Amino acid sequence: MESDSVTLSRRTVEEIFKDFSARRSGIVRALTQDVDDFYMKCDPDKDNLCLYGLPNDSWEVNLPAEEVPPEIPEPALGINFARDGMNRRDWLSLIAVHSDSWLLSVAFYLGARLNRNDRKRLFSMINEVPTVYEVLSGKVQMKDRSGTDSASKSRNSVKRSSEPQPRNPAKNEAYDDEDEEEERETCGLCGGNYNANEFWIMCDACERWFHGKCVKITPAKADSIKHYKCPSCSSSKKGRT
Repeated sequence: MESDSVTLSRRTVEEIFKDFSARRSGIVRALTQDVDDFYMKCDPDKDNLCLYGLPNDSWEVNLPAEEVPPEIPEPALGINFARDGMNRRDWLSLIAVHSDSWLLSVAFYLGARLNRNDRKRLFSMINEVPTVYEVLSGKVQMKDRSGTDSASKSRNSVKRSSEPQPRNPAKNEAYDDEDEEEERETCGLCGGNYNANEFWIMCDACERWFHGKCVKITPAKADSIKHYKCPSCSSSKKGRT
């Protein structure tokens, strides 16, 4: 079948991880930055709806595929039915957990022809990125928060050419490779690693760091913000009102 030749054609680990990252990015955006739009699209009066992360970093809420079997594994069905029957935050968290499961299933479906070592490498790459649930719930492990004073948590915490969190250079030299990997800063939205050449900002509520481009904050805009709240913390506040 033509669809089989497309989905089961041999792909590299890097190609599959790129697909995974793009789909994940779209889902994270739906549950954080675009959460109000996502909430409205999940009308309980409509038929069974699914949240799809797309390979172009976007998302959509749509009916499940009509093909049997589908071209790729399908996400959780009927996410709209529980919208009004649950606390908003709990509802979003449940969708995040189901989305993480779906992302893994798609990745390993696309990697059906990978050998054992490549499958292990793919999982290791995926495991380096925070899950959708971790991003939404603020459970992403951040480092050395105790050394961050109040002045560095708002406008002064915006970094362009220095480390996103205070670090002790002498202490870092003593870390082995594994420790350095665990201590690496990641963006709370896209999961990307810290890059000194990119603009970052820290949320005053959860103290997670974000690429400015991911949360649509420019250096000029950051200068006018006294206390910054990330999309996840902002949506959490709305859910309690």
